[in-house]
Amino acid sequence: MAKPPKKKEVSRGKSGGFFYLDVLDALVKERTFLAIVLVALLIAAVFHQDRNIAMWTGFVLAAYSAVANDSIQSLGTFIESNKHRKWWVLWLYTGGIFLITIIASWLAFDGDVTYKRLLDDNNQTKYPHPEQFSFFQVIAPLVLLILTRLRMPVSTTFLLLSVFSVDASGVTSIVRKSMSGYILAFVLSFAIWYFGYKFIRAYFKQRKAHPSWMYIQWMISGALWSVWLMQDGANIAVFLPRRLDVWYLLVFLTVIFFGMGILFYLRGDKIQEVVSEKVRISDVRAATLIDFTYVLLLIYKLIDTTIPMSTTWVFLGVIGGREIAISLARKKKGHQHRYKALRLVGRDLLYATTGLIISVALAAGANANIRSEIAQLFYHFWDGLIGLISY
Repeated sequence: MAKPPKKKEVSRGKSGGFFYLDVLDALVKERTFLAIVLVALLIAAVFHQDRNIAMWTGFVLAAYSAVANDSIQSLGTFIESNKHRKWWVLWLYTGGIFLITIIASWLAFDGDVTYKRLLDDNNQTKYPHPEQFSFFQVIAPLVLLILTRLRMPVSTTFLLLSVFSVDASGVTSIVRKSMSGYILAFVLSFAIWYFGYKFIRAYFKQRKAHPSWMYIQWMISGALWSVWLMQDGANIAVFLPRRLDVWYLLVFLTVIFFGMGILFYLRGDKIQEVVSEKVRISDVRAATLIDFTYVLLLIYKLIDTTIPMSTTWVFLGVIGGREIAISLARKKKGHQHRYKALRLVGRDLLYATTGLIISVALAAGANANIRSEIAQLFYHFWDGLIGLISY
């Protein structure tokens, strides 16, 4: 008896079901998020020329997306090593620090909540508050929100400040400072974890964390959060006037404070997985050492110049240097753990670079001067390349 013909295999997803069903299942799970994105996109498209609607829409989106994406660096290790504590305790602690830090800047700098990141001593700025917002300025925080949902640790500074820059120098100055910060952070973190690995490993493995470590970590995490606000608070405030009156200040504080509550309730949301997958981050002592290294670098960069900087790149340098150092210092046989470390570091750096490219594209869309400068740059590059080939 002849065998019946074999049925053609149908492509199936990871869950074992049909691929299109996996896609539909993913869309259903993200229906609330997708609805928010769609509504925000429609508001940006229809009302971006209405200054007030565009300003408040951009601000609300930036308030949540900036803190959510940067939570991996400013609050990520704190959340990870305090998973056993109630979310509202962590929220009230960091929320209180937020209120004190921002109000201090508002009082000290005559209504400026950004610690002079957007206004220099002569009241000049490379990131003016627009008389009329462009579509690209309004959707910039929406793009950041989407990238955050995809677990991509991109630079909020690049994405949110670049679209307000009057020319390319406002972007290139951020890039230069951020890249130098990444290199410095990588080298310092590598040195600490490579040369101190044996002592750190023996101390962490043989001894349980003393209760005093919790207090030390909370102090350092609080300092880190405060310094991060001094550096990156400008990424949110850029949508509002450069000096805030009492009404604007109250709205600024209220929106971000309760946005932080949502973030802590969600335990960092999906972007937190970028921190959770790293080696022994849940150990309070490891988390404290990482935060201590990071806060020292941010304080140095804070004092060095008031030019805005991508704190994400500095944090990725700290984490990347640590991962590579541990993979080289470990005596574990084989190279699998080293490949894993390189893969994690390379992926994070790729995501950050992707964010930089997207931010330049958004800035070019928002500003004709930047489009012209980029076009000239490519023209000179192409002209030089043709000349080199001809030669």
